[in-house]
Amino acid sequence: MSDKAPKKILIVEDEADIAQLVKFYLEKEGFQTSVAKSGGEALKLLKSEHPDLVILDLMLPEMDGTEICKKIRSAPDTALLPILMLTAKAEESDIIVGLELGADEYVTKPFSPKTLVARVKALFRRLGREPDDRQSAFKFGPLAMDLSRHEVTVSGKEVSLTAKEFGLLEHLLRHPGRVLTRDVLLNAVWGYDYYGTTRTVDVHIRRLKLKIPMLDHAIISVKSLGYKLSDQGMA
Repeated sequence: MSDKAPKKILIVEDEADIAQLVKFYLEKEGFQTSVAKSGGEALKLLKSEHPDLVILDLMLPEMDGTEICKKIRSAPDTALLPILMLTAKAEESDIIVGLELGADEYVTKPFSPKTLVARVKALFRRLGREPDDRQSAFKFGPLAMDLSRHEVTVSGKEVSLTAKEFGLLEHLLRHPGRVLTRDVLLNAVWGYDYYGTTRTVDVHIRRLKLKIPMLDHAIISVKSLGYKLSDQGMA
């Protein structure tokens, strides 16, 4: 761990033995932790503790992990909060559902505590590159964005975008691989005082895909939440 303030991690797990095991290994590595045994308690601690990452079990009393994940992703102040799902549901379909809901990482039980800590550290490293508001240029495969010139090119050819389309693409490029809800995108691109509907985002995403066909598969629609840009093409 560095000299910076230790990262705070919220462990949402109703099995006391597992929660204490995870807590012990994380604190051994210098992380600060808090534990929630139910969905309701987790939502309260999210507001009071402001964690840097959530380790989330799927099978919980009161409210399951998928519902908590949806609530985290749909609230503007927690929409970008890293989520690591820790669950006994190991089927590929369960993993896909978890990732589509907005989980950044997925660890199945039984698990090695040391491996879990390594995945947490890797997740912080991977997400540590974003957001960097000072970054003025982005590359995504043959697509290049230059903020100083307010210019987007694909294979060297300039693409004409409206101010909102440009802002929407910039926000997606700043957060590759992250689920961005429609409300988050509206607030980021249109501003908090905008009173239009979230369908505005859908319309502009469609326009972006029409103008830049390579984004058709790169911008992924996440059912009932919003969109994410695949991080496979980031330079």
